[in-house]
Amino acid sequence: MTTPPRVSLAETSHEAAIELPAIGQGTWFMGEGLAPRADEVRALQQGLDLGLKLIDTAEMYGDGGAEEVVGEALRSRRDDAFLVSKVYPWNAGRDSAIAACERSLQRLGTDYLDLYLLHWPGGIPLDETLEAFERLRETGKIRRFGVSNFDIDDMQALNATPGGDECAVNQVLYHLGSRGIEHSLRPWQRDHGMPLMAYCPLAQAGRLRRQLLDHPEVTALAAERDLTPAQLLLAWAIRPVDGKRDVIAIPKAVQSQHVRDNAAALGASLDDDALARLDAAFPTPVGKEPLDIV
Repeated sequence: MTTPPRVSLAETSHEAAIELPAIGQGTWFMGEGLAPRADEVRALQQGLDLGLKLIDTAEMYGDGGAEEVVGEALRSRRDDAFLVSKVYPWNAGRDSAIAACERSLQRLGTDYLDLYLLHWPGGIPLDETLEAFERLRETGKIRRFGVSNFDIDDMQALNATPGGDECAVNQVLYHLGSRGIEHSLRPWQRDHGMPLMAYCPLAQAGRLRRQLLDHPEVTALAAERDLTPAQLLLAWAIRPVDGKRDVIAIPKAVQSQHVRDNAAALGASLDDDALARLDAAFPTPVGKEPLDIV
C-alpha cells in the first residue's frame, strides 16, 4: 500500500518534528446552518477515518459555531486529529490571546490545540502575540503556533521578532488560479523550512471556482487521469516542488462523496506533461503580486 504524501512540520524548542498528510479538512462556513449540523459532524469524522487528520477551524467561523461542530466531531476521538484554530487579530494581545484560546478550547471540548494561528496581521504588536503564544505553549494549551494571511514582508518582520523563528506554518489562499505566492513568499518559506497551508485550494465558491473546475485544460487532464477536476486541483496544490512537498491543502467538504474524493486525491500524482500543460494555461507569476485574501 502506497504511503500518502506527507508534509513535515519542523522540530521546535517544545515539540519534535511531525509529519502530516498533505490534505486536511477545512471548516469555513460550518456551524452557520448552511448544511445540517449532523452532516458536518459526520463529514469531519469520515475524513478522519479516511486519513485526513488535520482539521482547521477558527474563532471567526460562525462566531465559534464551526469550533463547536469540530468539538462534536472529535468527541471521544480527539487523539485522531491534528487540531488547528485561529485567533482574531484584535484578540491577539498578551492577555486577550490567552482568553480567546481558552474560549476556543471550551467550544472544541479539548484542553489543547496542536496549532494556533494568528488569523491575519493586525494592530497589536507581534511581540505581544508571541508572548501570549509562548505562555500558551508553556501551559500546554497549544503545541505550536503559526500565522495566516501573512505576505513576505509580514513573515520577515515576524522572523525578526524574538521567538518568531519558531513559527510553524503560514496559511494562505493558494490554488491553480491564484499563484502569486510562488514569486516571493513560497520561496522564502521554503528557504526557512516552513510549510504552507493552502486554504480555498479549489478557489472560492461561486463563479471563480466554477471557471477553474470547468476550464478545458483542467477537465481534459482530469479525464485523462481518471480524476475529478477537483482532485486534479488538489493534486496540483500539494505537488512536490524540486522533490519536496511543502503544502498542506485544506478543502472543506460536507457531502460524503466529496470527502471520499478529497481523501482519494492523496493518491493522485501529476507527471511533467500535466504540470507543463497547467503552467501554460495558468502561468506562474513574473513579479511580486499582492497577497490574495478572502
